[in-house]
Amino acid sequence: MPSAAKSQPATAAAPQPAPLHRAAPVARPFAGLLEPVIIEEVPASPLPGALVREHVEAAWTWTLRDLAPDLLSAERAANGSLTAAEVEAVATELLARMKDHLARADADFDTGRRLRAMLGSDEARAALPAIIAALRHRALLTKAQGFGRAVNAISEEAALVTALQSMPVQDPALAGLLFLAATGQVTNPSRLVLAVIKICGNPTEAAIIRSGFAPLIDGLLTQAHNQLHLMKPMGPFADIDLTCRGLDRFHRLVRAVTGFVELTRGGRWTAALSSLTRQVSERIEPRLKTVATDVNMAMRRGREGSDRLDNSAILSAMGGVYLMAAVRECRDSLAVNATFDQAWSQTGQALETHIERNLDLLRRQPGDPVVGGRLDAAIKMAEVRFNADYADTLRRARAAAERRS
Repeated sequence: MPSAAKSQPATAAAPQPAPLHRAAPVARPFAGLLEPVIIEEVPASPLPGALVREHVEAAWTWTLRDLAPDLLSAERAANGSLTAAEVEAVATELLARMKDHLARADADFDTGRRLRAMLGSDEARAALPAIIAALRHRALLTKAQGFGRAVNAISEEAALVTALQSMPVQDPALAGLLFLAATGQVTNPSRLVLAVIKICGNPTEAAIIRSGFAPLIDGLLTQAHNQLHLMKPMGPFADIDLTCRGLDRFHRLVRAVTGFVELTRGGRWTAALSSLTRQVSERIEPRLKTVATDVNMAMRRGREGSDRLDNSAILSAMGGVYLMAAVRECRDSLAVNATFDQAWSQTGQALETHIERNLDLLRRQPGDPVVGGRLDAAIKMAEVRFNADYADTLRRARAAAERRS
């Protein structure tokens, strides 16, 4: 850092704001220091400890452009080469400037109005104190992630109880940050909830709140919310594997709460779970409705010209079948039973029909690469929809059809 910058007192006035049209880059806001507590989408209701990415990006833009252009390189932030160590080196001065500017904005209406304009929204302005708090506790966020990874290796319940009792539950705001960072690393969240119930001596929502472990449940629900962005509208080239992993993670997090905690009707956690279930179901259900249609489109023969494989249609159908299988494992945490049952039945019928048709075609047209490719895709989907034994039977039937011809 330049010597002139070092000599400035912590409460020195921040540099004059640059023109508002100069948008600063937002790549890796704060060089990744706040990633453990960032969520990708704005929640329907407040999630304690969570920072929405677009709000953190707005604060990072404001910091680089208006607050500390003498401390951090906007160009290096733009190309992603600005390191966490470089931000850490100026973090004390940066925090002082942020808190000073926020205090002046709280004390003066015009200053506050200008701050909202620089951040771009009232929501980003409202999130600024939480961003400052997370930045102040940045070192603890890394330790909390380490705690979450360590929990995965703790096999004894007594040791897990002891580890949880070391968390600062007497400070709810700090505990919210730390539990959110920790739960993102825990592979089996149910073990955490069971340990908390043992500490509380009671599985009721009221007992957990009294014991100071409400931030843990909040952290689990926040992590469940953070799976939503993996379930956006899905085209033929969407990463279905990522979506299925997100769905499985969502299910584990939700079941950790609903399976062991006696929730209060009309309580905050009940409302949050209802909202999460609705949001995930609304994103998954439209895709389920198209699975059987996609299978039929992928398996049909060309009506005009030479027959050929439609690779995009096959990819879409395959992705739909994998998603349907994932939903089957997670349906207790969703509200798609009627749609799923229909999709499951129709897809099974469609696969059986197309496999039989393509086996007949293969007997009449031995060695046809299009028929063979279509049949191979159908057998892979049948393995997911039915089971591996059934798929092996179909592969033997395919081999027999080729030999017979």
